[in-house]
Parts: sequence; structure tokens; C-alpha cells
Amino acid sequence: MKSLKNHISLIVALFTVLFSVQIYVAVDRTIDAYENRLKNDYSIIVVSNKSLTPVEFKAMDSIIERSEPIATDQVLERLKGEMSPKNLELLKLTLPKFYRLYLSRFPTPAEISKLQNRLQKNSSIERVEGYAQTHDTVYKLMLLFKDVVQVFSIAIAAVTSLLILKEMRLWQFQHADRMSIMALFGAPVWLRSAVLFRLAIVDAIIATVVLCLAFLMIEQYGWMDILLRTVGITIDLFDFLHDGVRSLIIALSVSIVLTFTIVIGNDEEE
Repeated sequence: MKSLKNHISLIVALFTVLFSVQIYVAVDRTIDAYENRLKNDYSIIVVSNKSLTPVEFKAMDSIIERSEPIATDQVLERLKGEMSPKNLELLKLTLPKFYRLYLSRFPTPAEISKLQNRLQKNSSIERVEGYAQTHDTVYKLMLLFKDVVQVFSIAIAAVTSLLILKEMRLWQFQHADRMSIMALFGAPVWLRSAVLFRLAIVDAIIATVVLCLAFLMIEQYGWMDILLRTVGITIDLFDFLHDGVRSLIIALSVSIVLTFTIVIGNDEEE
């Protein structure tokens, strides 16, 4: 029963590490998806005194993906009853050209400032509106949220690693007699510590399976998908192939490295 309790403690500790890493990955994917959505919705308004082609806009900065003219027909339609056809036609000729620029990615505030400066250097462009203040607020909030989750995940991983070390020391004490007998017969360190590595590897595999089952349940009930769809985002919280393999590698690496640390430390003491 005591051995089972130690196994459960290590499995829970490894699961906590894997879960915190996966939460960070999921948050990173959510922010990327949100950035992509903002990229599609975000645009820069340009006022020009002459017609400009999409090729000319792209030549100004590589971040510009496409451009489209903003029609002024509705404005002119409203003025039909207030102006003569001749004046209306003259106004149509002298009216500046309006364009909406879409970008290839969600820009940083520095990239917006740089783009505005490049556009304004063109003699044909009279004004550029990038809505920088609104953009800065959204972008900084996103980065703050990502940084908080990253710090939180690192803190959990660090504390949990200390708990794993403690559990492995308990394993070492439980198998101390067997390891001492093997040492008397001249068994190398790796051989007499094989039982510790075997237990660590088995628990790492179990922790990875539990993680996969946990995210399977989350996706089965779909409550996270509902929350994400409310803000127009659809992502895979857990890719059972790539994320599963990565989680297994992390679990095995943490278990083996910490076990190796315990074994080497004990060997030096002897």
C-alpha cells in the first residue's frame, strides 16, 4: 500500500508538470489563433491624392498583404440632391482616394509605427490611420496574459520537480538493502539503480496516459470549445499525436534526469 501511494504521488506530480506545460501550449495556440483573427479584422486606412495599385502598396512594406479601395459612392449619392451634376462630377474628380490595407500578420506596435512612417514618406499619401492606441491595448493585454501563464507554469514545474525528487529519495530508501547487496557483489551504479529507472519510466508513461485521458474528457464534454467559440476561436487544445509524444518525452526526461541526479548524489556520498 505504501509503495502504491508513492507511485500515485509521483504520477500526480508528473501529471501536474505535463498539465501545466500543456496549458501553456494551449494558451499559446489560443493567442496565435486570436492574433490571426485580429489580423483578418485589423486594417489600416490610407488617404491618397491619386490612385494606387496593390503592387505599389506591397512595394512600400512587405507586411502589407493586400489592399482594397474604399468606395465613396454612398457619400456622393447623399449629395446628389444638394449639388448640381457638374459640381458633383468635379467633386468626384477632386475627392481623395481611400484605401484599406490588410497585413500578412498581426503587427506589433513598433511594426505599426514603422509601417505608418514608410507609407507617409510616399508623396501621394496624405494621411494614414492605424488605430495604434486601440491596437496597443489589445496587444499588451495578450502579451501580459501569455507571460502570466508562462511564469505560473514554470513555478508549478519547479515546485513539482522538488516533490518528485523527494518521492524518488523515498524509493531509494525502500530499495537500499537490495542496492547495497548488489554493490557488495560489484554491480555498477546503473545496474543496481535499474529498479529506480524502471519505476520512473513506468510512472512517466502512466502520467502521460492520464494526461491524454484528461484532455480526452475535456474535449468530450466540449465546454472549453464553447468558451473559445464565443470569441470566434477554434483550436485543438490537445493534439493526441504531437502533444502526446511531446508529453511522453517531457515525462521521461524529467523522471530519468531526476533519478540520475539521485543516483549520482548517492554514489558520491558512498
